[in-house]
Amino acid sequence: MLNQQELLEKVKVYNNFIDENVVKKAYNFAFDVHKNQKRLSGDPYISHPIAVAAILCDLKVDTATITTALLHDTIEDTEATYSEVNKLFGKEIADLVEGVTKISRLEDKSKEYSVAENFRKLILATSKDIRVLLVKLADRLHNMRTISNISNPDKRLRIAKETMEIYSPLAERMGMHSFRDELEDLAFNVLNPEARKLITDRLTLNKESLGITFSDISKKILKLLEEKGIKAKVTGREKTPFSIWRKIQSKRISLEQITDIVGFRVILDNVDMCYRTLGIFHTEWSMVPGRFK
Repeated sequence: MLNQQELLEKVKVYNNFIDENVVKKAYNFAFDVHKNQKRLSGDPYISHPIAVAAILCDLKVDTATITTALLHDTIEDTEATYSEVNKLFGKEIADLVEGVTKISRLEDKSKEYSVAENFRKLILATSKDIRVLLVKLADRLHNMRTISNISNPDKRLRIAKETMEIYSPLAERMGMHSFRDELEDLAFNVLNPEARKLITDRLTLNKESLGITFSDISKKILKLLEEKGIKAKVTGREKTPFSIWRKIQSKRISLEQITDIVGFRVILDNVDMCYRTLGIFHTEWSMVPGRFK
């Protein structure tokens, strides 16, 4: 658990203009109102809002969002009120905290919505400020990271299903792909642990060879384009276990038949350069029939 100064330093990495006094006051207020509460793990409850704030630091959010993260459970889970938060931190932050609280209350009624898309639309309609959704997604991500502390298997399954059907698609819709991938993977581990273990074991066996493949191919691409006078950036990604499983299910194929477990992105300056690079690739390598999109 980050202490107050460690959290501030984490924010200062990307924001030197953070209002330290507001963040400190929120940290202390949350610490006080949650002081008699514990997580299912036995950790002090304050560890959760601090973790949510730390997750949001990776998104380089503003002071109000960090403050909201620290306070996001105060109205719902303590005796603190909207009026009290408004008086101490102002209307902007009070409204954000209330927005997160409204989504949490909607979760209790989620069973009434048989179609997950309808519930996602309700969340989007309820959230007037995108920062509310950012805090809620970070909140869900930390809860999924610690889901093993829930002893009730039915509750774990319900939360994982809710995450897969509602929060992961929300993250994707907002362009938060790293959140989506981790939420899916954590939920997949609860919903189908055997399948996930099978895939991760196979990926682990191939890890070393995959690393060599990426290194070799990316160097070859960069060298080839450099010879043609083209500046490019090559990045790679490995399919997540859930993404692999989804493809196996939808295409009715085996793991060995998946050809894009490792993928490459070649980033160039403009569209014309993209087409020129595509032509170079076609000249250098033969296209696999049925694989060009």
